[in-house]
Order: sequence, then structure tokens, then C-alpha cells
Amino acid sequence: MQKQTRDSGRKPRHHPGRWALIAVALLAAAGVAWQYLGLPGMQKGVAARSQLAVSATPVQATAVTTRDIPVFLNGLGTVQATNSVLVRSRVDGQIEKVAFEEGQIVCQGDLLVQIDPAPFQATLDQATAKLAQDQASLLNAKQDLQRTATLAKQGDATQQLFDQRTATVAQLTAQIQADQAAIESAKVQLAYTTIRSPLTGRAGFRLVDPGNIVHANDQNGILTITQLTPISVIFTAPEGQLPSISAALKSGPLQVTALTSDGRRTLAHGTLSLVDNQVDAASGTIRLKASFDNADNALWPGLSVTTRLLISTIKNAVAVPDVAVQRGPNGLFAFVINKDGKAELRSVDIGPIEDGWAVVEHGLTPGERVVTAGQYRLQPATLVEVLLGNNQSMSSNTTGEP
Repeated sequence: MQKQTRDSGRKPRHHPGRWALIAVALLAAAGVAWQYLGLPGMQKGVAARSQLAVSATPVQATAVTTRDIPVFLNGLGTVQATNSVLVRSRVDGQIEKVAFEEGQIVCQGDLLVQIDPAPFQATLDQATAKLAQDQASLLNAKQDLQRTATLAKQGDATQQLFDQRTATVAQLTAQIQADQAAIESAKVQLAYTTIRSPLTGRAGFRLVDPGNIVHANDQNGILTITQLTPISVIFTAPEGQLPSISAALKSGPLQVTALTSDGRRTLAHGTLSLVDNQVDAASGTIRLKASFDNADNALWPGLSVTTRLLISTIKNAVAVPDVAVQRGPNGLFAFVINKDGKAELRSVDIGPIEDGWAVVEHGLTPGERVVTAGQYRLQPATLVEVLLGNNQSMSSNTTGEP
């Protein structure tokens, strides 16, 4: 009885280790289930998304085309005035008038400077008076000779007197010729006091002022006049291009374009007017001259320009944008998009490159599509996606695969 009472008074015992074992077993079962059921599905989804993300590489592309490609010979040149004159005085004197403005366009024959003509007019007047005096003397000498000749026939005059008066007439005749020459010289000197423009062009800086004394031997001159229309450009070409230039000249004048020194803006169009008669052995170049109308005065003497001489035009050339051509360890190549929408590395032979277009001599055919941007992301057989304008895209996979 007492034993039963003691047993019934005991508290029930807890077993925490049993519950921990049950929890571990449940976690292990959940892990196994995740390994076999959840993880493969997630890996497949991630792989699918990754495959979708890298399946098509975005690029820009264009079609290989045929077009006429002009072949230019580029060079550097300097603008040179067709004619340039340093105007000087041809007589000594004081300047009375300056009839031009600096920078003015003067025409041939326009008055530039007037030198005081008074001393030269006086010299002319003296020569004219001397001529009149000698003419009067000659007239008297001729009359004396005539009388002497009559007397000589009658025996009243000696032959010596007749010879002397004949010589006097000849002497005065020569003196009159000298007087006439002096008059012409005085007229020329007087004309030199009026200085006129020898050509049509632009006046430079004025080097004299009214009141200055100028001399015929002055080296500075009065002003410089430069002809701007037409105008020339002197440039050079490699001696190796001389056969091509000579051959092209047989078909007619060659077109030359003058651009700014950086080559960004066209200044004028002209024609090749001269090929020098010898090659510069020191530099291995040949000098060329081009002529330009220069109606808008875009070219200025001394200006440095870039020149483009049109040698020939390749008709119906297979061409691609030059950005499509890449250089690799095995030479030049381009990525071609094949019918499966994948990039194919194609070796190419390139001819002249002009105005952003490269002439393809071998390796591409018209109609094929070449990659023009994004080549650095490509490898052979890479699936590509051609980007259009406005961030649009077009799948290059022509088989219809998504």
C-alpha cells in the first residue's frame, strides 16, 4: 500500500535527446528530397536562362555591295598666287597721292600712286625746246648749203666751203634725232610718275605715305599685289605614283580637291595643270601644280591644304564599309553572317580604301552580310543578333529558331 502511494507521487520524465534525433531525421529527409526534386529543376531553369542570355550576341551588320569607288592620291600642299608683284617706283620723287586702300581689289591699269611730275615735265619741256632750236638751225644750214651749191656751180665758192656746209646739215640732222630721243625719254620718265596696277588682284599693306620720297633703287617697294583668281596649289606625290598619274593624264585633265589641313572641309575643286619635269632625288617625290578658279576666295596664298588627286574610278567594285575589315595574326578578315545566323571568319584581300569604303578583291561576294560593329565579342560559329536602329533588333538565325 505504501509502495503504490510512492509510485503514484512521482513526476513524469522528459526525453530531449529523442526529439533532437527526430528533428535531425526530418531535416535529412528534406535535404534528400530537395536534392532529388528541387535542385535539378532550379539548375535547369538557370541553365535555360543562361543559354537564352548568351545564345545571340548583338552586332551591327550591312550587306556587301557593288559601287563605283574613286581612287584618290592624298597629299599636302601650299597655296601659291598665280601672279604676285612688288610694285616699285621707277623714278625718284615725292609722293603726291596714294590712290588705293589696303586690302582693296585693284584692277589692271588702276591708279595706285602719283609722284610729283613737275621736275619731269620741266625736263620734257627743255627737250622739246632744244628740238625746236635745232630744227631752226638745220633749216638755216640747209639754206646756206643750197646757196653754196649754186655759187660752186658758178665758180664763186670753193669746194671746201661746200663740204663744210654739207657736214653742218648732217650734224644738225643727227642733233634733231637726239633731241627727239630725249623727248621720248622725258615722256617715259614723266609717265613713270603715275604708278598703275600691273594686274588685277588684292592690294597688301601700304609701305609708303603721301609726302614720302621714293627712289628707283628702293628695295621695299610701295605695295604687293597678289592675284587670287585663278590661284594655284603646289603639292607633291611619291615618285612611285608618277606612272599612274601619267597614264591618267592621257584620258584628260585630272580633278584635284583642296581641303583644310585637317581634311575635314572642302575648300575648292580644280584641275591638275603641271607635272614637274624632274623627280626630287632627295625626297623621292614629284612636284605637281593644280589650278583653281577660287571665285569665293576660299584659297589664300601661303595656306596649307590637304589635296586629293583623282587618279581613277573603279567601276562596280565589290565594297564594304572599312570598319568591317579587321586585322588578325593571319592578315585581314571580316565576320560574315551565314544562313544559320552565326559568325563566320572570312579572310579577305583588300584594295583601295576611300571615303570609308574598302574595295574587296577576294573573299566576299555581293549580298553577303558582314559585321560592322561588335566584332570583339565574336568567335567563329557565334550566334549573332543584328541590331537595328532605335535599339531594335532582328534575329540573324534564318532557320526560325527562337
